[in-house]
Amino acid sequence: MIALWWSSNPFCWGGAAIPVGIDVQVESIDGISEVNMDFTITLYLRHYWKDERLAFPSRTNQSRTFDSRLVKKIWVPDVFFVHSKRSFIHDTTMENIMLRVYPDGNILYSVRVTVTALCSMDFSSFPLDTQNCSLELESYAYNENDLMLYWKNGNDSLRTDEIVLSQFFIEHFHPSSWYNRLFINFILRRHIFFFMLQTYFPTMLMVVLSWVSFWIDRRAVPARVSLGITTVLTMSTIITGVSSSMPQVSYVKAVDIYLWTSFLFVFLSVIEYAAIPSTSNASQAMAFDGCFHDNDMELTPFSRMAPALTSDPLTTPTYPDLRPTGGTRLRRQRSVRENVDLFVSNSYMIDSYSRLAFPLSYLLFNIIYWCLYS
Repeated sequence: MIALWWSSNPFCWGGAAIPVGIDVQVESIDGISEVNMDFTITLYLRHYWKDERLAFPSRTNQSRTFDSRLVKKIWVPDVFFVHSKRSFIHDTTMENIMLRVYPDGNILYSVRVTVTALCSMDFSSFPLDTQNCSLELESYAYNENDLMLYWKNGNDSLRTDEIVLSQFFIEHFHPSSWYNRLFINFILRRHIFFFMLQTYFPTMLMVVLSWVSFWIDRRAVPARVSLGITTVLTMSTIITGVSSSMPQVSYVKAVDIYLWTSFLFVFLSVIEYAAIPSTSNASQAMAFDGCFHDNDMELTPFSRMAPALTSDPLTTPTYPDLRPTGGTRLRRQRSVRENVDLFVSNSYMIDSYSRLAFPLSYLLFNIIYWCLYS
């Protein structure tokens, strides 16, 4: 058995490193998990190298094809997938392994394999994010002095079928290498339409719905309170649903900023009603007409209205000029308490200001948000 291993291992003979060309055809990307931060890919992995010990004479120069039974009896490159979590070679109906030997000793070794590998994702811009994932190949036992991996046809060594994903769009597939390690790189851009329907549109509707309370009479306490509590609870449900489908990362995501800011708008619409002071005489507050209805006024004193008597009884008595002198008018001095009472009587104006301030503020937030992350 030792002699058989010695004869089947080309490195036992010494010499330069054996070049092994790699060619990959990606069949499908079966799944991408944000929670586990991994992806599953199915591909055809082809190895090319030359072993003169397997050369044979042939008049037609035609190759010979074998199945997995011969693979176990000869030396094949020990390529493995770095950072892989699970992988397997398909075996329906037989093992998907093909070995083709050419008369000059060139060998093509192809396997159909499915790999689940790690992809370090950055969710700071989620769901408006772009992810860079890569599948890495390397020799397990041999270094670059024994075995040298390279892409057989350069950038054309990586071929893909038409791949359609539910949540991602594949922007680019390209191979690369670093020392004795090969990389299959692909860039994934997330489709935003799904999250617009499931997250953003419902959130916008809840914020707009919370503004309806500004048009409800402030004396209708059950209606305004029920509407406020309903929108707050709905926003909490949306936030919980999004968080449960995402990994527990220690940084803030773009969707978190939008959801929590929207939640703040909904919460402030409830607090706005609490800021309107209640009064027992609601009709008086509603009928506020801008005039002062109190008796605390200081009037400029005028001279008493007395006729000027003359000694002549036949003369018509004259009255003094009662017209106020220039600059004389009604004056009122309000204390701090009176200013507070004035605000209370005018508190219904808070709803009027909120009808304009809340929509404009939320519109400004949306403009900044979408310009920043789009």
